[in-house]
Order: sequence, then structure tokens, then C-alpha cells
Amino acid sequence: MNFFKRLLGKTPAPSSVDEFWKWFLPNASAFYETIKKKEGVLIHSRFLDKIVPRLQALNPEFYCETGMIDDVTAELVISAEGDIKSFVFVEDLIAAAPALPNWKFTALKPSTGTGMSIEMNGTSFDNENIRFFYEDESGYPDEINLVMVHPDYSEDNRKTITQGCLLYLDALLGELNAATLIDNVVVKAPDPATDLPLIPMDKLNEFLNWKEKEFVEKYEGTRHDTASDEYAALEGEDEEGLPSIAVVNTHLLNWDAKASHPWMAVITVDYSKQKETGDNGMPGESQFEALNHLQDDLDRQLTDVAGYLHLGRETYKGESNIYYACREFRQVSKVIDQAIRADWKDGLVCSYEIYKDKYWRTMDKFMGAF
Repeated sequence: MNFFKRLLGKTPAPSSVDEFWKWFLPNASAFYETIKKKEGVLIHSRFLDKIVPRLQALNPEFYCETGMIDDVTAELVISAEGDIKSFVFVEDLIAAAPALPNWKFTALKPSTGTGMSIEMNGTSFDNENIRFFYEDESGYPDEINLVMVHPDYSEDNRKTITQGCLLYLDALLGELNAATLIDNVVVKAPDPATDLPLIPMDKLNEFLNWKEKEFVEKYEGTRHDTASDEYAALEGEDEEGLPSIAVVNTHLLNWDAKASHPWMAVITVDYSKQKETGDNGMPGESQFEALNHLQDDLDRQLTDVAGYLHLGRETYKGESNIYYACREFRQVSKVIDQAIRADWKDGLVCSYEIYKDKYWRTMDKFMGAF
């Protein structure tokens, strides 16, 4: 299927998922006829320019692709462009889609299979010229460190070859698997002297599924009861005299089963531009109360028995970060999104990220302090 993609658009007033589909439904027939013509200019002006702004009113990370998958069926793929915290919201949007003749609605970009090829700046990227091997890192046995090898790689074209290989990887695995099954990716030139045996890319899915099954079986049911854990209060000062204050769970940071909770959620509260914040970068009284309210709200929902571990909180230079290690990324995305929206009334400016961090390296900066 030939896809046409649009990444930008003017954002109208925010709408709900139901309102989006209520808007789409009466336009579906006209949209279908536009896509069926397979004319890129028309698809952009009559479809993508209309739908992308409405998608991004729901979530600024939403994008889409469209095209004909056969003579009579148009497909609309909603993507989060690899933004893991938005995956569940894409899935919810597609789950609410109406059943329409001549339409297929897909959550997240699917795999295009091993037969496809990508061309970039005169270089091809396909199963014929890309190989991979798996590289163990000492002390981190559960991480999937993938090395992709392309024969045309050199320091002169490093950027192009790396970008092309990563695009090929995303297309090969699909958006969900590319973002969730691999921890680190490196692209390099072949080096027979040091490389492990090279494997064709059409074996990658099989390899990753095997490693994921091993990982799940190893940590299935692993939980940690935080009721009797100990916490450490850490204080420091930078070169400018600005204080840093953190409270961290010392038991958890020394736990030997960290990889059982491989997803790191970091909620950032920025109050640096608010008048109440002192010159030392610490929150004012009402900001501190609102921050505690937010964390209490999160702690009530993100419990250890459910697979969420509160690792600690750090405040420095007009910003507080709250850290959770999680067994999954979908439900925690919803909980955090709802919590920070509810706290707008308290004047907190919040954002969050969720990413794979099997060994909680995000927390390494605290390890030498206790």
C-alpha cells in the first residue's frame, strides 16, 4: 500500500474521541473517494489537512497514514510516532471507531514485512543488505542490544545510513514492537574481526519473540512489597548555591529484580516561572501542597501489588521529578494523564515520559549518596 503522510496541521478546539468519530462519520464517503483516486495532492488537501489537526487536538503526538489496501478498502492508520505514553490512547481511539464499509482502521503502524525496501539518498535498505547481531552487555543480561550492520556505512554517511536502518527497522517490526521489544540499537559497518555471526533481518521477529518469552517467564509474578522499605533523604547544592532535595527508596534501588518492572515513568512538575517560586528554585507553600496532592493521587492508584513502584522524588532548580518503575506502560499512561489534568486547577504545570529502562539507570545518579 502506498501511504501518504502529513505531520503538521492547525489544531482546532480540543474534542473527545466520540466527537472525533461523529465528525468523521458523515465525511467518510467523501474521504474514501479522495483516497481511492490515489492522487497525493488531493489526499493532502482534502483529507490529511482536515484530519491531522483534529487528531492532534485529541493528542499532539497523534499522526496518521492512509492509502488503499486493495481495490475497495481504504485504511486509516493512527500513529503515535513511537511515543510510548500515547500508544494506549491510539488504541482506545481505534477501539471506538465505527464499523464502516470500505474502511479499515488500524492502531499504530503495522509491520510491512520483510519483502519491502527503503531508498534514501541513493542507498537501499532491505533484507538483502542489512544484517544484525545481538550484543550482551556485562551486568545487564536482560537488555536487548541490537547491532544493525549495513555494508555502505562509513563516517561520511553515518547519519543517512543510521536513519535508513532505523526506518527499515520500524517498518519491519511495526510501531509497537519496534518501540517495546528492543532496548538499544546501534548501526555500524561490517567488521569481520569483531562482529558475531551476522543474521538476516527476516529472522529478527523470531529472535525478539523468543527473547521476550524468556524475559516474561523469568519475571512472571515478581512483585515487591514496599510496606517495610526504608527511604533516604538526600540534600545537595550546586556550584551556584542552588539546593537539591530528594527522597528515594533505598531498598528498591538495591533490589536485584529491577528488570521485572522495566518501564520508567517520570512525572515532571515545572514551577520555575511562577511568581511563588523562591530564588533558590524550591516550590512555594501552595505549590508544595499541590505537588504532595499530585503524588498522593498517583500513589493511591499506582500500587506495588498492581505492579508500580514509587522510587522517589527529586526537587531542584524550579522542577520536581517523581519516579515510578512499572510492569507495563498502558494503564500507567492513563493514570498519570488523568492525574496531571486534574491538577491543573492547583496551578501545576506537568508533563510526563514513559520509556524502557530495565535496570533503572535513570536512578543511578542517586546510588552514590547512600
